[in-house]
Amino acid sequence: MEAVLQTRGLLSLPPKPTKASSLLNPSQGLNHRLFASKPLGFNGLCLFYRRVPSVVAKPNGVPFICKTKAASAADGKQPFFNENEKPKFMGIEILTLKKIIPLGLMFFCILFNYTILRDTKDVLVVTAKGSSAEIIPFLKTWVNLPMAIGFMLLYTKLANVLSKKALFYTVIVPFIAFFGAFGFLLYPLSNYIHPQALSDKLLAVLGPRFLGPLAIMRIWSFCLFYVMAELWGSVVISVLFWGFANQITTVEEAKRFYPLFGLGANVALIFSGRTVKYFSNLRKNLGPRVDGWAISLKGMMSIVVLMGFTICFLYWWVNKFVPLPTRSWKKKEKPEMGTMESLKFLVSSRYIRDLATLVVAYGISINLVEVTWKSKLKAQFPSPNEYSSFMGDFSTATGIATFTMMLLSQFIFDKYGWGVAAKITPTVLLLTGVGFFSLILFGDPLGPALAEFGMTPLLAAVYVGAMQNIFSKSAKYSLFDPCKEMAYIPLDEDTKVKGKAAIDVVCNPLGKSGGALIQQFMILTFGSLANSTPYLGGILLMIVFTWLSAAKSLDTQFTALRREEELEKEMERDAVKIPVVSEPRNDSVANSSLL
Repeated sequence: MEAVLQTRGLLSLPPKPTKASSLLNPSQGLNHRLFASKPLGFNGLCLFYRRVPSVVAKPNGVPFICKTKAASAADGKQPFFNENEKPKFMGIEILTLKKIIPLGLMFFCILFNYTILRDTKDVLVVTAKGSSAEIIPFLKTWVNLPMAIGFMLLYTKLANVLSKKALFYTVIVPFIAFFGAFGFLLYPLSNYIHPQALSDKLLAVLGPRFLGPLAIMRIWSFCLFYVMAELWGSVVISVLFWGFANQITTVEEAKRFYPLFGLGANVALIFSGRTVKYFSNLRKNLGPRVDGWAISLKGMMSIVVLMGFTICFLYWWVNKFVPLPTRSWKKKEKPEMGTMESLKFLVSSRYIRDLATLVVAYGISINLVEVTWKSKLKAQFPSPNEYSSFMGDFSTATGIATFTMMLLSQFIFDKYGWGVAAKITPTVLLLTGVGFFSLILFGDPLGPALAEFGMTPLLAAVYVGAMQNIFSKSAKYSLFDPCKEMAYIPLDEDTKVKGKAAIDVVCNPLGKSGGALIQQFMILTFGSLANSTPYLGGILLMIVFTWLSAAKSLDTQFTALRREEELEKEMERDAVKIPVVSEPRNDSVANSSLL
């Protein structure tokens, strides 16, 4: 009988219970076998059981009751797993709170800084003398992209020689030092270090269509700030923060608390937008000969530096006082796909092609509208302080809209499904994009009607463009990104891993730089961004309709795969049988087997 218990994982009854006292003394029955002082090997005991009352008839007709774990605990026995209850606060373990609260504060500080830097970088490069919004496509392609690649190569080299703590400080401290130096040193000296005269001579020779490329040289320190602000978003948020969060949290903690970080990010967006608004309005209280934008920039960069040191302190505190979870060091095989291999894989699968179309279409569409909108924004608000004040309101509105959409996203997925959720973002882009380009192209006939509302066609275009950016980004964060990640779930493991690698290698960079390349071609062909507006509007319509078609096709395939997956799970559940192991020559063992 002991052999049956140890080798088959069965909880069985004694074949010949001879004394009635064995029924009353739990130490001689099943309870004794489960909670004996001698250890039981895990290879001989089934740990997963169904808690049901089990009454087994003895040969003499007296029932033998198998006690559950709760009953044995009531008898004063030790539980099967002798685990100490960990201290909790409001249902959450103290150890978990010591990780999640500092992580939440770090994420708030990082996103607070990113909103200030994102708004400031646009003000610097768009409103600078001798520059315009036409600089942005050239800046993203020929400065931002090469520096991002170079930074990641350097980061890879440093990761091989430095510890994780040293790597974190080595990466984030130069960012903090640069932004502090820019506000108090580089910007005040910008009139002395920018080659204005040389840029004017080259512009006279090459013509106005080269205004964008020449502006990169003309305001090189502002362009450097633009690139560092962009790298803060990609490096500090994606690489440093999420790498650290994944290092110290368990999977269960991540499932529970990571969604709250997204809501916290939008709260940071709201507060940082108010901060930008406050410092931008300082100009109203200063004298006529005072550079109000320089004062505002010093105040905002001081906050960025303060938040940066707060991030470093929180990182130090977590590493000092919070034990890290133990993990398996076994590395998972991840396919490293080159660009050509990624392109071949994208072409081979219709499902992956449609998913790639969604990613590329979003990147191109938002870029086409955003740069055109910023050119009109400069025309309406030429002063840096006015431009920055409007961007503060814009960031606050984006945070509120995204926070609201995140709360509604669960209802949209539950009520209408994946297909409707995936089509909301391109639909919003289409409707607001049509309104924006219509006001630009046909604004003069609408002038008298808009004047009754106290607006000019230019101001109306600025407001509609702002609405387009606010609703598009809120729909992207709350619906588009979850839809994209959900689309990988029903795929088989090989297609899932290779498809994500292919999209990361090809589609993300193509979507980000595709719109910039289109605008560069239009500017160099037609002379300016304003002359290219009708063609950019037509390209936007084509891309959004292609996006909607791909979303519809992907919805059909996604639904079919989900149904197939659910059918397979149902068949697996129906095929599960509870095995009953019995001894052919011992009736008492056969009748008392418990799985």
